[in-house]
Amino acid sequence: MSFIDHLEELRWLLVRSTLAIIVCGSIAFAFSSFIFDEIIFAPINGDFVTYRFFCDLANTYGLDKSFCMEKLPFEIQSRTMDGQFSTDIWTSIAAGFILGFPIILWEFWKFIRPALYDTERKYAVAFLFSTSVLFFSGILFGYYIITPLSLNFLGNYQISSVVKNDIDLQSYLSIIKTTAISCGLIFELPIIMYFLSKVGLVSAATMKSTRRYAYVIMLLVAAVVTPPDVVSQIIVTIPLMLLYELSIIIATRMEKRANKQ
Repeated sequence: MSFIDHLEELRWLLVRSTLAIIVCGSIAFAFSSFIFDEIIFAPINGDFVTYRFFCDLANTYGLDKSFCMEKLPFEIQSRTMDGQFSTDIWTSIAAGFILGFPIILWEFWKFIRPALYDTERKYAVAFLFSTSVLFFSGILFGYYIITPLSLNFLGNYQISSVVKNDIDLQSYLSIIKTTAISCGLIFELPIIMYFLSKVGLVSAATMKSTRRYAYVIMLLVAAVVTPPDVVSQIIVTIPLMLLYELSIIIATRMEKRANKQ
């Protein structure tokens, strides 16, 4: 195919992916009341499953009890006339991206499939399954672990007792959406490493040599978003470390396969 033909294929990939997001977003819009009440605003209540887990953990082992509460100490407000309507629309689009992610993956796979060997094309189902599982696992990790830890830290942070927290709706939703989708994409690290190793941009040796620095960054992130106890930091850090080690294993196998060929 010529360069123009590749651009044409890419254009239709983007068109079909956008249509998938719109269709899935329309379905999400129809269930917006459930999405907001039962999912988005659930982490502000003290009976959220993550808070109950850390509260029970704190009571059992005598750790920090900041998660033992009835509700986070702030109110959510909308300060513009069209704030709630526009929020509903953009939240539905974000939900459409999450729900339509497997379809977007399939379109991406069809685009890169001509560049793969025949032995690699048969792994289409495995690619779609593993990538989707990693993405949705990251979404759940971001929603159930990172988001409540971040909300608890930021919601209770005070520079002075004079300042009252009345959080803007857009600011609250930004935390929820950005954290969940970012974690979903971060969990795709092993897949990204697979392709980068395949084209020779990343090596296992480089990842091993920078492992200590990567771990320090993970620990710093965990220290910021978690309560001041070791258990909470370990719970957040372990999945990130496992993803990094899995990426090293994938890069190593890709290099051995390339050398063998």
